[in-house]
Amino acid sequence: MSPDRDRDAPIALQQSFWDNWNTQHRETGVGEVSSDQKRVVLNWLNGIARTDLDILDVGCGAGWLDPSLKQFGVVTATDLSADVLARIRTRIPQVNYIAGDFMELPFEPASFDVAVSLEVLAHVADQTAFIAKIHSLLRPGGWLMLATQNRPVLERHNMNSIQPAAPGQLRRWTDAGELRALIEPHFEIAELFTKTPRASQGPLRLINARPLRQAMRAIVGESFERMKERLGLGWTLMCLAKKRA
Repeated sequence: MSPDRDRDAPIALQQSFWDNWNTQHRETGVGEVSSDQKRVVLNWLNGIARTDLDILDVGCGAGWLDPSLKQFGVVTATDLSADVLARIRTRIPQVNYIAGDFMELPFEPASFDVAVSLEVLAHVADQTAFIAKIHSLLRPGGWLMLATQNRPVLERHNMNSIQPAAPGQLRRWTDAGELRALIEPHFEIAELFTKTPRASQGPLRLINARPLRQAMRAIVGESFERMKERLGLGWTLMCLAKKRA
């Protein structure tokens, strides 16, 4: 399994970590991994072809995705980062921001059409219960749009560039099979693939080097990147799943 630290860390310690992390990272911008996740989610939402959706953003961080989600309906977003949410409420007043532990927040069952959760699963203590709660909050036929870290790629090809888990930072990455096992008891999986090939060590570091990527993009477009993603070499696991009617 992946590094697994502070599984029993108090919520207050987790909240402090994520307030600091989101202040330092998400409030200042998003990188390639998050931008790729955003494009996938917006493509999925465009496929639903509705603008009246009730959308729940679970683990919204600094709310960076929410302005894009608003075009598809009413957005409710939640995160542990209470201080960060207090600031972004003034910048994005059209979104209902709720600070707190998602597992304890009293949302009404079956009150959302879509739940979006990007890079949150790895940071919750009980992943099975986390997926089950999202399932309970979706209406029949509702959609889960989830991104999480791809454990084999991070462990084998990127560990030298990843900081150890800090106090209050729960970390339990999954591979594709583990993610499927978590989701299939509650949902029908429509898509499960990797996104954003990355490597900071080993042979894949050369394959993913920027000069080679740029050269291959000029020759064959995006097909070289898509091939690596199909081979499971993406940093992110992306999953689209539908609640059974």
